[in-house]
Amino acid sequence: RPIDVAPDWICEILSPSTARNDRIKPLETSRRSGVPHYWIADPEERTLLVFRLTPDGYLLALTADASSGRIRAEPFGAIEIDVAVLLGGDASDEG
Repeated sequence: RPIDVAPDWICEILSPSTARNDRIKPLETSRRSGVPHYWIADPEERTLLVFRLTPDGYLLALTADASSGRIRAEPFGAIEIDVAVLLGGDASDEG
């Protein structure tokens, strides 16, 4: 059965072979579905893009990379996230 409830958050992890497509189609589908928070994690580029849904579409709320250290990112603002660890390394990878 199809799921009728949209999630509060989606994180798209880019694959080198489909990265171009993965940056566009899932973002648009999530926007149409009303997903309030959408992240794009690119392990190859070691970047994280954090988007927030607004009435005009997704707004880029935060850009971070593996050297950013610990961040607070929507919708998980109550906790700190180590970007290097999130992107598949450890905190010492970038420093």
